[in-house]
Amino acid sequence: MKFICLTLLLISGIKDSRSEQYEVVGPADPVFALAGEGVILPCFIKPGMNVVDMRVEWYRSDLRGSLVHRYEDHEDRNTEQIQSYRGRTKLNNQDLQTGNASLKLSTVQVSDEGRYKCFIQSESWFDDVTFDVKVEAVGTPPLITVDGFDRSGGLHLQCESEGWYPEPDLELLDSEGVRLSPETTETNRNTYRFSVKHTITVHHRDIKIHCRVKLGHHMLETEISASSNMFNSWRTSVIMISVFVVLTVIAGILIVAFVYKSRELSSDYQFLQCQKSHLKDVITFLRKHKVNVTLDSESAHPCLTVSLNGKRVRDGNTELIVQQNDRFDKYLGVLGKEGFSSGCHYYEVKVKEHTEWDLGVARESINRKGEVDLNPENGYWLLGRRYDKYLSYDSPKVFFPLRVKPQRVGVFVDYDGGFVFFYDVESMSHIYSYTDQSFNEKLYPFVSLGYLCGTNTYTQSTPLRICDDY
Repeated sequence: MKFICLTLLLISGIKDSRSEQYEVVGPADPVFALAGEGVILPCFIKPGMNVVDMRVEWYRSDLRGSLVHRYEDHEDRNTEQIQSYRGRTKLNNQDLQTGNASLKLSTVQVSDEGRYKCFIQSESWFDDVTFDVKVEAVGTPPLITVDGFDRSGGLHLQCESEGWYPEPDLELLDSEGVRLSPETTETNRNTYRFSVKHTITVHHRDIKIHCRVKLGHHMLETEISASSNMFNSWRTSVIMISVFVVLTVIAGILIVAFVYKSRELSSDYQFLQCQKSHLKDVITFLRKHKVNVTLDSESAHPCLTVSLNGKRVRDGNTELIVQQNDRFDKYLGVLGKEGFSSGCHYYEVKVKEHTEWDLGVARESINRKGEVDLNPENGYWLLGRRYDKYLSYDSPKVFFPLRVKPQRVGVFVDYDGGFVFFYDVESMSHIYSYTDQSFNEKLYPFVSLGYLCGTNTYTQSTPLRICDDY
């Protein structure tokens, strides 16, 4: 009788043990996560049963079993958790009741990529599953900048993007979608992120170049039109250089003539005065069309302070909070009081200590509300600076470097000829031109300090200034 009872107990224990057996299952393929977002790492037991009373542990098996998350005795116990996962992991208690031990990982980082193990243990059984997590990081939209011209007038374009993981595919395409071969390629890695850069030279006018960055199913693209304006800018620069060469030759002839003449006259002073007057011819021509620009404080963004005489504007006015209908409300811009609808006009702005500015002309009916798209189609003909790069507001924007940073910029407008010209006054050099424009309403001088309100220490201490001292 005792033998029979013992046998029944053993059989019953075996049945109970088998009834608690389960299989831990997870994904067969790697789980893909996007940096900065959240992801669910799947883990279930099969057949489904309540695991609230069990022990659930998540590990990084590629980091020598480092603990990612531990659940035991009905609560999280993460004292040994990897520091980088602190505050970013969570199990759902309601899901545990149905056998779902999936881990929610928030604010994914590139360093989260690796091999994960989900381990579940009851009083009489345990099992685990291992799978890979792949992380992708989407970087910045590709930026196309103009990097000068070659001797034949070819336009050097540079496209770059940064902040990607893993390394993305950067490609340049023409308007027909045909992939172009870059002249140079460059890839850099900073910790976990990649930056890529391609350069190409364009010799054809009115052609669209697409710069595309791809990573998996993520893609960002920017395009630029190699417009006639860009090549006209090169042509204008060549003309200016040619004029300079001619003036230099003339100056050389004058020097020879002076040396010859000095043997008879011995008058260095007269020659130097003559040479100086020749060097000022170009700037003198532009300044013949000087207009008296006074900034209109009624049009200025509330964060801007305009001087009483209307000649200076700076960032930093935090007291004015009333938004009037005719003010800019996002863009830190201000218009001149006086406009013009014919003829030639010229004014100068001192930008010496500023790293972010825009200036030029704008038409009377411009939109002053919201994030204004500053381009000729919307009534803005501007030159700008963003720290170490300068830009024109074509569609799309064109960034380009300048070897000499302008301290004082001249703006020349030929209304009837459809021309806006930007000039470095101190070095007497051409910067950029808008040509073949159509002006059909009154234009006003326009200056701005960008988009940031009250944060630029330069603009708080030193205003942009309309120059009258010439």
